[in-house]
Amino acid sequence: MHTIHEAESTPLQDGFYMPGEYEEQAQTWILWPHRPDVWRAGAKPAQKVFAEVIKTVARFQPITVGVNPEDWPAVNEILGEVDNVRIMLMEYNDSWIRDPGPAFLVNDEGDLALSHFHFNAYGGLVDGLYFPWDKDASLGLQIANIEQVPRYRPDGFILEGGSINCDGQGTVLTTEMCLLHPGRNASVTDFEPGSEELKAYCEEELKKYLGVQKVIWIKDGIDPYETNGHVDDVACFSAPGEVCCMWTDDPSHKFYRECQEAYQTLSNATDARGRKLKVHKVIMPSKSVYMTEEEASTIDPVEGVLPRTPEDAFEPSYLNFLPINGAVLVPQFGDPNDEQALADIKAAYPDREVIGLHTREIIYGGGNLHCITQQQPKRRVR
Repeated sequence: MHTIHEAESTPLQDGFYMPGEYEEQAQTWILWPHRPDVWRAGAKPAQKVFAEVIKTVARFQPITVGVNPEDWPAVNEILGEVDNVRIMLMEYNDSWIRDPGPAFLVNDEGDLALSHFHFNAYGGLVDGLYFPWDKDASLGLQIANIEQVPRYRPDGFILEGGSINCDGQGTVLTTEMCLLHPGRNASVTDFEPGSEELKAYCEEELKKYLGVQKVIWIKDGIDPYETNGHVDDVACFSAPGEVCCMWTDDPSHKFYRECQEAYQTLSNATDARGRKLKVHKVIMPSKSVYMTEEEASTIDPVEGVLPRTPEDAFEPSYLNFLPINGAVLVPQFGDPNDEQALADIKAAYPDREVIGLHTREIIYGGGNLHCITQQQPKRRVR
């Protein structure tokens, strides 16, 4: 058993950093969906799509599927014979491993570690989406024990994996909308939401626990009510010095302003190595996604969980894609812009197979391909 690092030691001090998602990966992590108060029809339609995602990833690299005990027999029947799939009993409240799960770290000597941030279900008692979240909050510890790697744990810093994107070369992207929100670190510090003091605190924690030197702040995300504007709907690094950014040139689009502002921010930014960023535009879906009355009626109403109704707009983004070794999995919505999105992402990842997967069932839960997965980087020696 490795010694778990205490908070006074940080990844930055010890030479660890979070690699870019475009770099080579050892495996993917995913959690099997099971909550009938989040997923429609007893989660069966979502499970079908998750199984397709798992099998697609497994064509390219190993994937670990975390499963609650009650789903263990069924998942072994569905996935037990699929190559590159490891099924693990784990405890979790919901199935968005990206956000409460750990950030995997590497150093230049071939070691692996992880940062386990604090999690409060997207806002805690301010505007969190579900209660309780204790099992989700323990995922970093569970995974550190499974993989037998050191765990770094900040004193109280709240951070979801979908709210950051690193380039592996000293730079991280994030949004002010999320990190400076009243339900995140303003709720556990004495700093005012949106204040420069809170921003400085977040920058310092990001640098220490992701091993970065520079934070690029984008103002807004596209979902203020669910994740409070995660960056994984907005922008990500696709290569050293290169980023993908959500885009529309239609002034009537719901997120025209947010797209223009994000693009301008990234176009004017330099990374930690002083490079001016090359920005790849990735088209936005033309419209929001809505459940039908019949679909919404099959979700169990439970106190403490955000209800889903036919009036709720789910805000899709093709940026919530999943880069893996040799491929990029891209959400598709039956939208007129689906094909253009595949072409845009292919331009940013010319050497990879770009695979579209229909993911309306995932967005009904409030996220997409990136949200339901977490990458574990391959160890490297430099």
